[in-house]
Amino acid sequence: MNKSTKGNTTTIGLVILVLIIIGFFALRGGDTEGVMEGNMENESHMTDDMMEEDSMTEGDSMMGGEAMEKEDSMMGETMSTGSYEVYSPEKVALAATEGDVVLFFHATWCPTCRALNSDIEKNISSIPKDLTILKTDYDTYTDLKKKYGITVQHTLVQVDKDGNLIKKWSGSPSLNDIISKVI
Repeated sequence: MNKSTKGNTTTIGLVILVLIIIGFFALRGGDTEGVMEGNMENESHMTDDMMEEDSMTEGDSMMGGEAMEKEDSMMGETMSTGSYEVYSPEKVALAATEGDVVLFFHATWCPTCRALNSDIEKNISSIPKDLTILKTDYDTYTDLKKKYGITVQHTLVQVDKDGNLIKKWSGSPSLNDIISKVI
């Protein structure tokens, strides 16, 4: 093999490798954080509605208390059992007196978080009467991430009325899976 052919083969090989890597990230929707965090779920199940919903939530979160109240009222009844609500420390104590509390560490940029959020909202009437799921912003609550040892988004933590960890797991694909894992 001469030098010219060898150089062409190497160049073609590198181009193919780069195209494969670009294709991989294109299929992942550019979610490099998810790859770095070890989140290798397939994103093809995302819908335009889920993306639109999360872009609205992300914008609302940045606006402050009024937007948070709006999001809270959209997600379920105000502080009752059998609900899905935006996290606040007071809700942990209040909800836990009536039943189980699970913190869902959600990130707006996380495709699997959006999928689980969508499943919970579609099946909100299926949340058991004694279960409260609190949607906890992964990027905002760094103190809670430290407290519970959270290193990746899409982590769920069952807590008692004092906020002490009972159980922790990652990657529940559906509301039914969350319900099955609550102790």
